[in-house]
Amino acid sequence: MQETAHHAEQIQPALLILHRRLGKALLGVYLHGSAASGGLQPQSDIDLLAVVRSELTESQRTGLLLDLLHLSGRHPAVPGGARCLEVMVFCQADLNRNDYPARAEFVYGEWLREAFEAGEMPRPERDPEYSLVIAQAHQKAVPLFGPPSSELLTDVSTEHVEQAMRDSLPGLVEGLHGDERNVLLTLARMWHTASTGAFVTKDAAAEWAVPRLSGSDARALDHARRAYLGEVTDDWSRQGDTVRELAGRMSETITNSM
Repeated sequence: MQETAHHAEQIQPALLILHRRLGKALLGVYLHGSAASGGLQPQSDIDLLAVVRSELTESQRTGLLLDLLHLSGRHPAVPGGARCLEVMVFCQADLNRNDYPARAEFVYGEWLREAFEAGEMPRPERDPEYSLVIAQAHQKAVPLFGPPSSELLTDVSTEHVEQAMRDSLPGLVEGLHGDERNVLLTLARMWHTASTGAFVTKDAAAEWAVPRLSGSDARALDHARRAYLGEVTDDWSRQGDTVRELAGRMSETITNSM
């Protein structure tokens, strides 16, 4: 696909890293998120999901982390420079159990860089967000290696998707300050999923949600959409109260939509 080819300078090295570090344990690698759903925007990460047949060794964990720290661009991404990478590794046995919340064997993201550079190591953990990632990738992901995503990734139940959104909302809203654009767009995407059952890109979700809002709420969410697309400056210094109130109302609407 066009997006895959355009960003091959990072996607292909990342795929080679996964093959080199995980070897025969690697069952599949999938491109998901914006690149698979509708196109990368100026600040979009490159999202990769890998499935392995067994837990990672300490050597694999350390080597994979060091390689990704070197390859991934720092946040915020510089126009024309390396993009931020998000890489999640799941064990096949964990996926087959279809537990809630989902368990990830290894997670790399730029929001974790400071901790990793301070010596922390990605460890297996459970998080409602991982259930949403699996559900979205099951619906729409591009195989870079291995079978179609639907063969390795479980079909997350509607009940688990809704529970994951409920469980994620408090932490999402709490992290609003300093991450206004991302939080508002994530809330819009949750609202769309809660109402329709489908996963769409952040800008598509905002385009769907804006007409369902009014006044300052609609303007704030549209500002987030346009900032995501690189059309306006991502500045929220004068919209503190408006954004907090909008986030609270959207959170309540999402809960009521399920």
